[in-house]
Amino acid sequence: MRPILMKGHERPLTFLKYNRDGDLLFSCAKDHNPTVWYADNGERLGTYRGHNGAVWCCDVSRDSMRLITGSADQTAKLWNVQTGQQLFSFNFDSPARAVDFSVGDKLAVITTDPFVELPSAIHVKRIARDPSEQTGESVLLLKGPQGRINRAVWGPLNKTIISGGEDAVVRIWDSETGKLLKESDKETGHKKTITSLTKASDGSHFITGSLDKSAKLWDTRTLTLIKTYVTERPVNAVTMSPLLDHVVLGGGQDASAVTTTDHRAGKFEAKFYDKILQEEIGGVKGHFGPINALAFNPDGKSFSSGGEDGYVRLHHFDPDYFNIKI
Repeated sequence: MRPILMKGHERPLTFLKYNRDGDLLFSCAKDHNPTVWYADNGERLGTYRGHNGAVWCCDVSRDSMRLITGSADQTAKLWNVQTGQQLFSFNFDSPARAVDFSVGDKLAVITTDPFVELPSAIHVKRIARDPSEQTGESVLLLKGPQGRINRAVWGPLNKTIISGGEDAVVRIWDSETGKLLKESDKETGHKKTITSLTKASDGSHFITGSLDKSAKLWDTRTLTLIKTYVTERPVNAVTMSPLLDHVVLGGGQDASAVTTTDHRAGKFEAKFYDKILQEEIGGVKGHFGPINALAFNPDGKSFSSGGEDGYVRLHHFDPDYFNIKI
């Protein structure tokens, strides 16, 4: 399983996303230029130029025609995946943090950071099929939680929106009315900032990663806590294998504290856990700084990690990986 080292970003990675077919990988970084790569050999296809700040998040439509990106330049932008052309820019009064297309790609949820007097917010936008008819108005605007909302994703059948962020609470909102339906309780929930939130491929459960050095697996409908995975360092990124019962956690100290970590190269690893038994089963070393982003290919045969070191590492599993018996 020799990783393919993909160098195209000049600043730390923030997010990775495969398209539904698993042949393209989209990467976001603090260098303003979201990038698309071939997912099999790591060849760079192109970049999307137009942002003026760090790009925090992206999502790609089911047909791989549209890309949406959220950036610190206070915009979320829609792009034509093939041509790299900017189709539309949603403008906000604070940085756009998380973006997620609904099932069917007719809606997108975008979160914005608190800024001066403004609280954090969750915006739902209608996505027009024809870019010339696209408008910037919100279908729904939720203002609620304290602090940044680091992730917001759609629940089953687009009926709900699931969010998590700085106040360490997972919330489920009604996407029609904006009503708060459920929130994780203080006892079982995270104790520090939720950094990442990833849904299972069938949408029945999702996993959150937190600076409290743990990741938690939740039922999407009931918000029941199913499993907790404990590690030694803050978790910046989490993902789940669509094929095996494996959970992958990535992290490391915050960039500001990195001088205190082990200085030997490539110590930062993506840790694999057994989803059911909650035990660590292996790790993949290689990054020269904390891992900020993780994504599994939809076919489950490869995964990629993005680090504070500006590299994307693409790992294709050996055939033996699929015979692991614990």
